[in-house]
Amino acid sequence: MKIAGLQKTTLLDYPGRVACTIFLGGCNFRCPFCQNAEILDGSGGEDIPEAELYAFLEKRRGILDGACISGGEPLLSDVTPLLRRLKELGYAVKIDTNGCFPEKLKALYAEGLIDFAAMDIKNSPQKYAKTAGAAVDMKKIGESAAFLMESGIGYEFRTTVVRELHAGEDFVRIGQWLRGAKAYFLQAFRDGETVLRPGLTPPSEGEMQAFKRIVQPFIPAVKIRGEI
Repeated sequence: MKIAGLQKTTLLDYPGRVACTIFLGGCNFRCPFCQNAEILDGSGGEDIPEAELYAFLEKRRGILDGACISGGEPLLSDVTPLLRRLKELGYAVKIDTNGCFPEKLKALYAEGLIDFAAMDIKNSPQKYAKTAGAAVDMKKIGESAAFLMESGIGYEFRTTVVRELHAGEDFVRIGQWLRGAKAYFLQAFRDGETVLRPGLTPPSEGEMQAFKRIVQPFIPAVKIRGEI
């Protein structure tokens, strides 16, 4: 497990909590819009010693009340010891995942090690592999999504919307797939120096609102990230 980065305070990543975000290196996807491209192969980013991380977490007890485990794809690593330590320190734990490892997700939840999960929904099932930049086992993606919707865990689904990759028909299919989800966010792509593939563009505000309206009959709880 490589600790590739640490955001010491965030009010946005964990709903309702003051948290830190721990970035783990490595990912099995190569989404062209990824903003953490430098850590995808496990070699880039920082290399924070675990002892240093745990000292920080110990010091911030009572100031922070949550920890987000992100990546990359954190479930590529054995995160169990890290999550056990976080729980021992009294932190609520949120994990970000692409949904490829439902068995690991279920095991962590069964042990009481995660309190909230955010699962990225890359696109409609028909365009998943293209959007993920890699081969995808949609049965596992579907299994993870179904588990979150049925387990009682706090969760959200989220899609980063890219003009070159998403169209209205994709959101019809996503809505049909995740019908009744209690939290689904659309978030506009943001370009930057660390994005994996240059030249992508965000949708307009009008396009985002149109996609939201398409999803709404299936998922009434759909929101645009940042929208009040």
